[in-house]
Amino acid sequence: MNPPGAARFSDSLRGRFLVFDGPDGSGKSTQFRRFIAHCHALHVPVTEVREPGGTIVGEHIRAVLLDPANEPMAMRCEMLLYMASRAQLFEERILPALARGELVMADRFTSSTLAYQGTAGGIPVEDILAVGKVATGNRWPDLTVIFDVDEHVAASRLSPLLDRIEQRGARFHQCVRRGYLDQVRELPDRYRRIDASKDPDSVFADVLATIDAFFTHPRVGR
Repeated sequence: MNPPGAARFSDSLRGRFLVFDGPDGSGKSTQFRRFIAHCHALHVPVTEVREPGGTIVGEHIRAVLLDPANEPMAMRCEMLLYMASRAQLFEERILPALARGELVMADRFTSSTLAYQGTAGGIPVEDILAVGKVATGNRWPDLTVIFDVDEHVAASRLSPLLDRIEQRGARFHQCVRRGYLDQVRELPDRYRRIDASKDPDSVFADVLATIDAFFTHPRVGR
């Protein structure tokens, strides 16, 4: 039997666009999978996507972006490739799923570009937002949940086989974290922060409470 309020919670998620994001090693992907399983248990129709990738075109772009052999790639080129993958994903999978009334769950979105290529990479925020408007038709997630850990905890959780982005040094990843926290502070109507340094069960409990508050108790959550 579902807990009290489950029907209200599941109804509040239909037709929503929800993003889990955070630094590499934050544990967001683990929580992403747990939350999707929770939604399935509540019979919420879910379309899950990842970035970069999620489509045939996007997966080709992903391979280029994450290949360590492409280290000389310019930061603006990197940003535009992420946005190109995002544009295809939005057109091919996200918009149709929202039109069907499904919950769209994205593992990363424009919030990642703002943190990695913006704050850490030096590209002005206004440039990223301008390209983002083109890529998504100026449609943004209803809620972006940021899983926050410091760079030391994050580094301890990473696989030793690092991709091109993960190989960047501690200073870069410090800037990435700052970029995410800046977004949380500047966009309180669309962002929430989760302390991801806790054990996975505690983090998941915080995720459920945060999303429930945001969507079903707007006066509390926003």
